[in-house]
Amino acid sequence: MLPAEIVSQVRRIQLTTGRQVADVLAGAYVSVFKGRGVEFDEVRPYVPGDDVRTIDWNVTARVGAPYVKRYVEERQLTVMLLVDMSGSLDFGSAGRSKREAAVELSALLAFSAIYNDDKVGLLLFHRGVDEYIPPRKGQKHALRVVREVLARGQDETDDGRRQRHRATFARVRNAPLPRRLAAQFARLLRTRSPGDRRTTDIAAALEFCRRVLPRRAILFLVSDFIDEGYLDVLSNTNRKHDVVAVKVADPRESAVDSGGLVTLEDAETGTRRLVDTGSEAFREALRADAETRAATLARDLRGIGIDLVTIDAAQSVVDPLLRFFRMREKRNRR
Repeated sequence: MLPAEIVSQVRRIQLTTGRQVADVLAGAYVSVFKGRGVEFDEVRPYVPGDDVRTIDWNVTARVGAPYVKRYVEERQLTVMLLVDMSGSLDFGSAGRSKREAAVELSALLAFSAIYNDDKVGLLLFHRGVDEYIPPRKGQKHALRVVREVLARGQDETDDGRRQRHRATFARVRNAPLPRRLAAQFARLLRTRSPGDRRTTDIAAALEFCRRVLPRRAILFLVSDFIDEGYLDVLSNTNRKHDVVAVKVADPRESAVDSGGLVTLEDAETGTRRLVDTGSEAFREALRADAETRAATLARDLRGIGIDLVTIDAAQSVVDPLLRFFRMREKRNRR
């Protein structure tokens, strides 16, 4: 049985995102993602300008006049949510973690798909596949998808090894720690062990999807992309599916206030480092490193034809998603 807190969170997310989908996102979604298959509808008399390849020769022979086949677009799509569950997603500095922002985003996409009668599935991963829910239709199924993302995050925090505002970054060498979180961080170090680490393996998640999804699908890859060596697999996956990369970020990953000497720990590897947040050189290096990583990711994804949506965990997830839909719609018209 699910804890009452998770049930309450699912209901709250359903109410909030349901209104946003109905009022804002549903129309944008359907205008961007269209079915790629076609199905037979009817035959009708030939008119000048029709493609001769659509002539139905059997009907034409029977009635003695040319008739053509009419097809309609097969609207139903399959949407797959690939959501990163690695340790770095636990970080949050402005009221919610990156994982919580990923949950809200997943709910928006799931309900948008169901609203338009599409199928939606879920893959939770970190260094391997945590959970796979095959794509299906229906409101109850969408709620299950949201519930699983929430429950997985809750499982990781209830054991005392995760905290909502955990002051760590994964593979971010120059990561800041606000002074007010220093005591929490010290307790966290005492309670963790190397076996608790949750590293990221994007390539493994993509390979799994390539095996289990026989038909073309829309894959939303939701992660902070703190990983390496996945671009080739991502490029190959995009040849079969329509992959959209959604990067979840936090403002403290690129800027930090002066807080003196702080010991930081890598959320995924456990590596510790003492840094001086009062140093202007450190803060500038942090900013430059964050900008370089963001620019490199955008360039690499653009090079293999994959769209990138960036979500700020401290801001609304609706606005960047809506901007992406509008950009995609505008591009499709060309």
